[in-house]
Amino acid sequence: MWDVLRQDDNGNQVRVARHQTRVSALAQVLTFESGVPHKQMYWVDGPDEPQLATNRDLYLHLLRIGRDARAASWSLSALLRSLWKVGSSLRHEHGLEADQVGALFTAAAGSPPPPFDPAWSAKDLSLAGDPFTQSDWEKVLLSQIADLEDFVTTPARHVDGVAPAPRPEGSGPRATPARWRNFDPAAYLECAVAGTFGGWDVADGSRVPRDGGPSASPERELGEVPWLELSRLLVCGQLFA
Repeated sequence: MWDVLRQDDNGNQVRVARHQTRVSALAQVLTFESGVPHKQMYWVDGPDEPQLATNRDLYLHLLRIGRDARAASWSLSALLRSLWKVGSSLRHEHGLEADQVGALFTAAAGSPPPPFDPAWSAKDLSLAGDPFTQSDWEKVLLSQIADLEDFVTTPARHVDGVAPAPRPEGSGPRATPARWRNFDPAAYLECAVAGTFGGWDVADGSRVPRDGGPSASPERELGEVPWLELSRLLVCGQLFA
C-alpha cells in the first residue's frame, strides 16, 4: 500500500489517501501539485520498489490509458492539454523514473484539461538544440497542441497515412515536425511508447509486425528517463507507425 501524505503550513502531517499502486499515488500527488497554488507539501509514503520496472510494464500501462481515453471520448488535444497542466509541477526534475512517467499520463487522463490558449499558436516554441529540460519538453508538447488546434479549422488531408500540419500565417515557430500520423489518444500513446521504448507484443492487439519481423520487442529494464527521451516519446506519438 502507498499513502499520499500532506504537510500543512503549521507542519502538521495527515494522510490524504491510500492507494493500491505506487503509480496511482504518484499521480494523485501530481494532480495536487499542478492545481491551485498552495504552500502545502505532498508526497508518497510506501515501498520504493518500482511498479513499472520494464519497457513492457510501461507499454501496457500507456496502452491501457490510451484505450480508456478513447472509450471515454477524449480528444487528443484535451489529453495533451491535461498532460501540459500536470507536467508543469515537474519543471525542476532532471528526469523521471518509469513510475513517474506512468503517473504523469495517469494524472493527465484523470484531470480536467485547461482550455486552449490562443497565444500558444503564435508563440515562439522553437528549440535552440536538443530538448534536454522540462521547459524544452513543454515546447514540444505545446507545439503539438497548437497543431491540433489548427486542424480544427483545416481538417487533416492524409497522403500515405501522413497529414501535413496546416500552420497558417501568423503561427509561431514550433519544435515538432510539420506532419502528423496519429490523431486519437489510443494510437498516439501506443505509438509513443512503442517507438521510444518498445515493450509491445502482437498479442496485445495493437501492433502488426512487418513480414518476417519479430512478434514482440525485447523486454528490458528502465532506469531514469531524461527529458530528451520524454520529448521523443511525444514525437513518436505524433508520427510513429
